[in-house]
Amino acid sequence: MAKKRPQTKAKRPQLDDAEVPVVGAREPCPCGSGRRYKACHGRTAAQATTALVQRPFEGLPGECDWVALRELVPAATVGLTLRDGLPEGVPSVTLATVLPMAWPALRRDDGSVLLGLQNDTASGDISRDLADTLARALTADPGTPVQGRRAPADGPRLQDLLSPEGAFEPEVHSGFEFWVPDPENATPDVTASLERANAAAIPTVRLQGVDAAYWCETPDKNHLRWVMPHEEERLLDALARLHAAGRSSLGEGTRLVGSFRAHGLTVPVWDLPSEISAQDIEKPAAEFAERLAEALATDAPLTHDERRARGGLTNRQVTLS
Repeated sequence: MAKKRPQTKAKRPQLDDAEVPVVGAREPCPCGSGRRYKACHGRTAAQATTALVQRPFEGLPGECDWVALRELVPAATVGLTLRDGLPEGVPSVTLATVLPMAWPALRRDDGSVLLGLQNDTASGDISRDLADTLARALTADPGTPVQGRRAPADGPRLQDLLSPEGAFEPEVHSGFEFWVPDPENATPDVTASLERANAAAIPTVRLQGVDAAYWCETPDKNHLRWVMPHEEERLLDALARLHAAGRSSLGEGTRLVGSFRAHGLTVPVWDLPSEISAQDIEKPAAEFAERLAEALATDAPLTHDERRARGGLTNRQVTLS
C-alpha cells in the first residue's frame, strides 16, 4: 500500500503588529501564530498599558505644579485650556485635586467639567488615563460623574488635548467648597464627603515669588515643599554644595531635611518653625533660588564635605511615585 501523505494545513497569513485587532484573552490570536491572544499580542498590549511613564506631565505648562497638585496639595483648582477649544455646551474645564466621592470627573448641571487629579489610575501613564477621563467627561450627560477605566494604549494623552500655550495657575483653597456651587442643595452623600475632606485638609499656601513651592502647616512644625524641574543628580549636587557651605536653610530655625521623588521630579523639603507663615518665607525662598542657580551652574567636582552632604540628602529621599 502506498503511504499516505501527511495533510498540510494552509498557513494563515501573518499580520503586522499594528493590524492585529483586540479579541478575548483566551481566543486564538488574530495574527495567526496559533497561540491564545493573552499569550501573544495580548501580552504586548497589556505591557503597553502598564509600562510606567516616569514623567507623565512632561511637556505640559506647569509640570512642577501638576506634580505638586497630584501629590502634595489637598485642595486646589486650575482652569484648563483645550487645544481645540471648548466643545459646544461645555463652558469651562477645571482640574481639581480631589472631587466628591473620589469621582475621576464630573459633568456639572451647567455643562462644565471638573477633572480629578488625585485618583488611582489603571495604567502606567497617568497622562493617558486622565486624558481618557477628560474626553469622556466632555461628552457625558450634564449632572453625571464619570467613572475611571484603563485607557486604550493608543489613546490620546493630556499633551494631545491641552493647549501648550495655556497658562497653568493653581488656586489653592482652604477647603473643598468649590465642589458644590450651591452647598445648601447638595446631596447628603456629597455633604458628608465634603465635611470629611475639609477635616483632613492640611492648610497649604502656594508661594508667589518662586514657582511650584508650597508652604503647609502641621501641628508640630510647618514645611516648605518645592517641586523643582532640574535633573535629579545635578540638583542633588547643587543642594549638597549649599548644604556643606551652610547656605541651604531658609533662615533662622529652618532646615533642609531631605526630598521627595515624584513623577520624575525632585521635591526638596524644609522644616520651618510653627511661627513662620507663608508670607514670611517668600523673601528667603527667592534668595535661595538665586543661590541654587549659582550652585547649579558649577561643574567642579564635589569636595569631601559636599559628598558627605550629598550622601545625607540621598539617604533622606522618599519616593512618592
